[in-house]
Parts: sequence; structure tokens; C-alpha cells
Amino acid sequence: MATEQVVEQQHEDPTAYAGVLRFYELAKRAEWQVRDLPWGEIPPIPETKGAPQKVARRRDMWRSVITQQLQADELACEMASQLLNIAPDHEAKLYYSTMVQDESRHTEAWLRLSGEIGGTAERDPHLDALAHMTLEADTLEEKVFQMQVFYERLIISRFRLIARSSRGTLLEDLCNRLTTDDGIHHGAGMAYEKVLLQNASKQTKQKLVDAANRLLPTFVEHALWRPKERAFIGRAMHARDIERLKEDLEIGVRLAESLGLDVSEVQLPV
Repeated sequence: MATEQVVEQQHEDPTAYAGVLRFYELAKRAEWQVRDLPWGEIPPIPETKGAPQKVARRRDMWRSVITQQLQADELACEMASQLLNIAPDHEAKLYYSTMVQDESRHTEAWLRLSGEIGGTAERDPHLDALAHMTLEADTLEEKVFQMQVFYERLIISRFRLIARSSRGTLLEDLCNRLTTDDGIHHGAGMAYEKVLLQNASKQTKQKLVDAANRLLPTFVEHALWRPKERAFIGRAMHARDIERLKEDLEIGVRLAESLGLDVSEVQLPV
């Protein structure tokens, strides 16, 4: 059955889900495979010269970076699968079928990349806590906003930063691919959240604000957390991390406002 026919049969307004379906088509066209990366042709991470201790420390640092991204995409697999299962709209399910594939492919790529550099490092406990909050959220509107509108938007700049710091490596290649994929995830989330909120009750919208106030303190802990492998960077970059955190929170507020949400009761922790 054609996508357009699905819309006509299920909705009085055939344009209501046009944005979601547009991102569904984009996701299909942007699909790639882990085997497409130039494995064995370029180094997995930036190569460091110098004393063995320095080389080992830099390798541990990159291992921790990759571990956190692997952790994030493992959790994203759970969240995307949940969205696929609970979304009531056929068009949204079409999109989430591609998102589940994306997050699984991302996880596969991170697993393979971590294997190239000696395994994984310490997990971020605050990231696990954030994912648990989203998985346990009461409403679909909360889940879509937290995962796609907020998290997927913020990770794009992180991938660009990692890519700039790892020129000529598999890590750069992977981050560039994920920048595109997560841009589509975010765009689809914005499109679907607009549909969900169009006729949402005041109570449902208030739940989004209440959820944000519960989530933001943990988000701050996540943003400022560093594993021992990157503790030396964390100390040096603390002031910049605080500024970036404020920028992230401001982005979240602007995104919420663009969706017509009243954010006057959101309590920013920094």
C-alpha cells in the first residue's frame, strides 16, 4: 500500500502527517551499512606519537568517548523500539521502523569500532538514568520530546565536535554519518510532536513541563560527568562545559516554545 493511501484512509486531513512521512522517505534514502565504512584503510582513532604513557592515555581517552556513544545508541535502541510499539499512528510507525534500524546499525558500528581499539571503558551512570526516565515516562508526547526533540538535537553538535577532533579516521567517518541520521531523527520528532500536541490537553502539556523539571538535574550531572580516562580534560574544560550546558538548555527551551509549550514553569538548574 502506498504511503499516500495510508494517509488518505486514516486521516481526515491528508497533510497532517506529511512532515513525518517526508522524514520517513529521507531516512530510507540516507540508509547505509556498517560495511560501507573504510575498515582497515584508515586508522580507527587519531594516532598519537610520543612516550608510551602518553599514547596509552590518549587511546584510553578515545576509548571512553566511543564507549559513551555506544552506550547512548544501545539505550536509543530501547527507546526507538518502544516508540515503534506504542505509537498509535501508522505513519509514525513507518518512520520508527527506520529509526529502530538506524539505532541498531549505529550500535553495531560503535561495537565494531570499540573492538578495533581494545574494548570499552566506564559507562555514564547519569545517561542510564536519563534513558530510564524516558522509557518510564507517562505519555508518548514526553517520550518523543525527550528523545527526538531534545536529545537528538543536542547530539548533532557533539558528533560534529568529535569529527573535527578526529580527522582522517573511522571515528570521523562514523560521526559524519550519524550527524545526518540524527538530524533526520530530530526533524521527524519535531514533525510528529507538532501533530501530537495539536489537540493535546492542558494536562498533557503540563506533564511535559513537569517531566522536564524532574529530568534536568540529572541532565546537568550527565553533561558535566567525566570518566577517569577524561578527568584531566574535564578539569581543564569545566568553564566551557558550563557554557555549553547553558547553551543546550536554552536550545531545549526554544524548541519547546516553537512547539507552543508554555515553559514559564521550567526550572533551569544552571
